[in-house]
Amino acid sequence: MALLAPDIGIDLGTCNFRLSVKGKGIVIYEPTIAVVRNNAKREILAIGIDAQVLLGRTSEETLTIRPLVDSVIADFDMTELMLRYFIRKGIGGGFLSRPRMVITVPCGLTDVERRAVNEAARVAGARSVHIVDQPFAAAIGTGLPVYDPTGSMLVNIGGGITEAALISLNGVVVSRSIRVAGNKMDEAIVNYVKRVYNMLISDRTAEALKMDLGSAIQPADPIKAMVRGRDLLTGLPMTVELDSVQVHEALREPLTAIVGAVRWVLERTPPELAVDVLRTGIYLTGGSAQLTGIDVLIASELGIPVLIANEASDCAAQGVGYLAENIEMIARIGKGDPLTE
Repeated sequence: MALLAPDIGIDLGTCNFRLSVKGKGIVIYEPTIAVVRNNAKREILAIGIDAQVLLGRTSEETLTIRPLVDSVIADFDMTELMLRYFIRKGIGGGFLSRPRMVITVPCGLTDVERRAVNEAARVAGARSVHIVDQPFAAAIGTGLPVYDPTGSMLVNIGGGITEAALISLNGVVVSRSIRVAGNKMDEAIVNYVKRVYNMLISDRTAEALKMDLGSAIQPADPIKAMVRGRDLLTGLPMTVELDSVQVHEALREPLTAIVGAVRWVLERTPPELAVDVLRTGIYLTGGSAQLTGIDVLIASELGIPVLIANEASDCAAQGVGYLAENIEMIARIGKGDPLTE
């Protein structure tokens, strides 16, 4: 017997797509990538985790596509196809109605960019679409009192974008979005190895180095690893030894930018809410918030306690999932015009 489609929450990230289904929690957690044939029709060969396996291993006849760049839709058609694919995979078919969707977007998105997300979701099969700022959803997933008249500060460090936001009384009061996050950290490592060793490494190798050796603070006991890549002078494969001190040095610039974004928000926080932040601290969410020592770095630079949320990478998905479970709560989200940049 056909049933009504369940409400769903979507955390539409640059690197990862998370889908939460009412009554089930997070059911899809896959990379936001697709592999297609390199022709006019762009026939899809793989999406999500199946496409990730093919990264760096495709021929000239195939093309790897990331439809979102810095959390903004760069390829509308592919975003719509990906949404349709993951929704079908997450809830199946045979429903009498289309699902209601709650989707996260960065605070800094323009009205045009927000409309693009709305339109892509509707074309993919949404009955109605509710757009929620990603830091607000992450704050709900973290368990912060977003509906109370107290100030809570959250920094969501994802793959393509970092957002520092002050949240109070149903909405975002002050926010700062910068296109510096996990991907820029990977890029910084690639550039460092290129500059120091004249060796080209892949983005996947850089990400592995960030996870294994990366640290936001000076490592007390350096760790070493052998890194393989291609010699830019000869074009032949080569291997060098890299240590965690070098990776820390490579990450200095993107980390400085992230600290600067947090400082920007603090400098524009109303005094009454600043007192709340001093008391409760700053919460870090997002996959890149798990970089070793990033909480210590921000706390030492700003003199405010910093805490990494439990299950930091899933906070936004859990928050948007909660809103999908309690869709009437969306009407309580503030409709004002927060100070953003």
